[in-house]
Amino acid sequence: MSAPAIIPFDEGQARLDWLALTRALEEGHKLPRAEVTDSFLYRGQDTLLNRAAWIDGLGLAVKSATVFPAQTPSINGGVTLYSDRNGALEAVVDFHLVTKWKTAGDSLLAALKLARPDSRKILIVGAGTLAHGLREAYGAGFPEAEFTVWNRTAARAEELAAVYPGTQVAGDLEQAVAEADIITCATMSTEPVIKGAWLHAGQHLDLIGAYRPDMREADDAALLAARKFMDSRDTVLGHIGEFKIPLAAGIIAASEVVADYYDMARGGFARTSADEITLFKNGGGAHLDLMTGRYILERWTEG
Repeated sequence: MSAPAIIPFDEGQARLDWLALTRALEEGHKLPRAEVTDSFLYRGQDTLLNRAAWIDGLGLAVKSATVFPAQTPSINGGVTLYSDRNGALEAVVDFHLVTKWKTAGDSLLAALKLARPDSRKILIVGAGTLAHGLREAYGAGFPEAEFTVWNRTAARAEELAAVYPGTQVAGDLEQAVAEADIITCATMSTEPVIKGAWLHAGQHLDLIGAYRPDMREADDAALLAARKFMDSRDTVLGHIGEFKIPLAAGIIAASEVVADYYDMARGGFARTSADEITLFKNGGGAHLDLMTGRYILERWTEG
C-alpha cells in the first residue's frame, strides 16, 4: 500500500485552476447525493466544527475546523481523504488550501450559473482571509470585471486592495451595493449587513460568512426580494441562521428555495431573466470539501 499523499498549501495551490475546480464540483453533483454529518461544539464565540462526507464513487472526507475569532489565524484544522474502495487513507491536504478553494470555488460556480453573464462590477464585502480567495476566483470567472471592496475597518480593505491592482475601496456600503452587479459577502457578522432595500433588479447576492445558527449577513427583505438558491438544502436550512432564523419566524418557507446544486443536472439551478435578483447561500458542506479535496489530489498526482 502506497503512503498517503501529504499536500501542503503553496505546492498544492500552484497546480490548481478556478474554472477547472468549478467543473469538478459540477461533475461531483452528478454522483449520488452525499451522506453528510456535521457536529458543532461551542465555547462562547469559539467553535469546533467536525464535518464528514461520503459520496458513492468518490470516497470519504473528514474535516475538522477550529474557529477562534479572537485569534490570528482565526481558523485552523485538518482534512483527510479516504478511498471509496477500501477505506484507506489516501491524502492529508492542507486545511487552508481546501478551505480557500472550496469556499471561493463554491461561490464562483453559483455566480457562473446565476449572475448575469455581462456582470462587470463586483463588490466584496469583508476583507478577511476569505476575501483574497474570492478576489482570485471571481477574477478568473469574470476577467473583465471591476472590483471594489468594503470592510468595517477601512484599513483592512485598503490592505486587500493593495494586493490586487485595480481593486477600489468603497467608503459607503449602501452606495457600493447599489453600483454592483455581483455582491459577495464574507463577514463574521451575526447581524445583517446587506439590506434588501439596497438591492435592485438584475443583481446577484452571494452570502458566505454565516455558518452558525445565530449568524446572518442579509436581512429578511433581501431574502424576500430574491430567488433563493443554495449549495445544499441539507447543510443550510436547519443549520445556518441566514435561513434558519427567517424560516423559524415564518418570514420565508423552505419551498421558496428554487434549487441546490443537485438540481443542476435538470437545469433547475439557473437565472431565468435579466431582471430577477438571485441570492445564493454558500453553506460549504463537507461534500464540497470532499469534491475539492479530490480535485486537489488529482492535480497533485498528475504532477
